[in-house]
Amino acid sequence: MRAMLLVNPKATTTNRRTRDVLIRALGAAVDLSVEETRYRGHAAMLASTARSKGFDLVVVLGGDGTINETVNGLLTPDTGEGGGSASRPAVAVIPGGSANVFARALGLPNDPVEATGAVLEALRDDRRRVVGLGHASWADESRYFTFCGGVGWDAEVIRAVEGLRGAGFRATPARYVATAVRQFFMTDRRHPAITVEAPGMPAASGIYLAIVSNTTPWTYVGSRPVQPTPWASFETGLDLLGLRRLTLPTMMGIMPQIFNPPAEGLPHGRHLVQLHDEPEITITATRPVAFQLDGDYLGEREKVAFRSIPDALQVMV
Repeated sequence: MRAMLLVNPKATTTNRRTRDVLIRALGAAVDLSVEETRYRGHAAMLASTARSKGFDLVVVLGGDGTINETVNGLLTPDTGEGGGSASRPAVAVIPGGSANVFARALGLPNDPVEATGAVLEALRDDRRRVVGLGHASWADESRYFTFCGGVGWDAEVIRAVEGLRGAGFRATPARYVATAVRQFFMTDRRHPAITVEAPGMPAASGIYLAIVSNTTPWTYVGSRPVQPTPWASFETGLDLLGLRRLTLPTMMGIMPQIFNPPAEGLPHGRHLVQLHDEPEITITATRPVAFQLDGDYLGEREKVAFRSIPDALQVMV
């Protein structure tokens, strides 16, 4: 099996010695080519090259951002989802970021050494899983995503944390929580801008925050999963949670439910908008609002169209 390993040398939970050990272990199992990512978008370019050169597998050692780039490099516009997952290299994931949501949602250990062991077992047994992806389009741009997109407050938090990372601070769970609290009091909580539409339902307006999920959890705070859409799955369409009120009492009611989903499955409350297993979801806003995919801040947008792409990616797991 010919495999390309994409290594993000800035991955937060690995060092050079650990990476060397992992590379040697993988190299003993497959015909391995190793590439380090050097700039934003480089992983997408390398993954596209792996596909065009007929590699069987792309292994990613990095965080969710590197994985997202890799997926978008494999599902380039000339192949699209119509080519089928079998026509592209399979993907294996070794977590190296701060949250590692995609890897953990697949059931992989969060420790990169243990995850490498799990990947090696999957390679030995040729154990594959086919998962669906999400696709978002806005203006003249588009991108696939593996686990979530968000419009509103959650994207504002990601924008603020990315600014802190640019200033040299680490993206720790405590920093995300502190930033989320700070952004809560800074955001406009009087003038909701968002409207959500999906096939066969009336438009839902007056929304402050909309989370679109391709799986659950939405993210992690340390070891604890955060599940605003607990029915979401790689095997179903897209799910959504929207908030029509952004006040302290509302958040105090919803937070315990998304850390510990109720027995009936979904969070409940008068100010929630919820969708499950939708093929398409369109979000519009009366003013530009913050937008993110897979934890990557993508600017302020007034309209984003989300689609579910079933059976899009083979993963060794």
